[in-house]
Amino acid sequence: MAAIKTILKTKAEEVESHLEKLMDLKDREIAASLSQAMQYTLFSRGKRIRPVLTLMIAELLGGDYNAALQSGSALEMIHTYSLIHDDLPAMDDDDLRRVKKTNHLVFGEAEAILAGDALLTYAFEVLSEVDIEAEKKVKIINLAAKNAGFQGMVGGQVLDIESENRELSLEKMQQVHKGKTGALIKASVLAGVFCSVYSEEEKAALEKYAEKIGVLFQIVDDLLDVTGDTKKMGKTVGRDQELDKSTYPKILGIKGAKKAAEDYAEEAKSSLDIFGDQAKNLKELVDYILTRQH
Repeated sequence: MAAIKTILKTKAEEVESHLEKLMDLKDREIAASLSQAMQYTLFSRGKRIRPVLTLMIAELLGGDYNAALQSGSALEMIHTYSLIHDDLPAMDDDDLRRVKKTNHLVFGEAEAILAGDALLTYAFEVLSEVDIEAEKKVKIINLAAKNAGFQGMVGGQVLDIESENRELSLEKMQQVHKGKTGALIKASVLAGVFCSVYSEEEKAALEKYAEKIGVLFQIVDDLLDVTGDTKKMGKTVGRDQELDKSTYPKILGIKGAKKAAEDYAEEAKSSLDIFGDQAKNLKELVDYILTRQH
């Protein structure tokens, strides 16, 4: 586990450095306060799991690392926009994100909405500038649009809102999370694939890996909302219960949810067997997600 923590730390620092370059907007901005609002949440101690996944997949396949860094950074901007909007009073109405006041409490609701909009649109500008063959670039842009929009993350967020104060079946709840959480994780993995030369068998295996860790990430998130510590989490725990959302612990019980997480972790790791020892780090990442405390 120590090895994967070092890898995650190193790659997260690479992402952080690249994001700082991308967010040096002084010569282009027309509203300094908007840039500040964008950077406030983007640089708020995120784990950078999504762009790190893009980098690790490109490494596994011997792909273009710089293209993966640019692509992953854009996906992190999309993820950050979703957090800003998710915290708004009209959605989850949260006060705390990564141990800081949520964006709208600092900059106001209107500017928080616009900061999210700006990060989303800037992400596609960043993707358009990935230094890679045109065909691959179009695949990555299309991938991001599909998984971030109505077919993916945003669609899942709507289902999540509609599911409040309702008893969902496990199947229906998984449909919510496949969009809300899983879609952008899947995009992060496939962006790494598209920055590389790959076989259809490799792509299929990594797509399955992405789907399994997407569910795993959500189960652990749900468990931490029940059993986690607000200080460690950096956000208020117990919000799912307050909003009466269907979660894995609510449907399966804490013990059942933990067992489901372990099962998904094993399935994620076994999906990588075609890569042999080369997938060691990606398998260790699964264990890191399974045992994370924040």
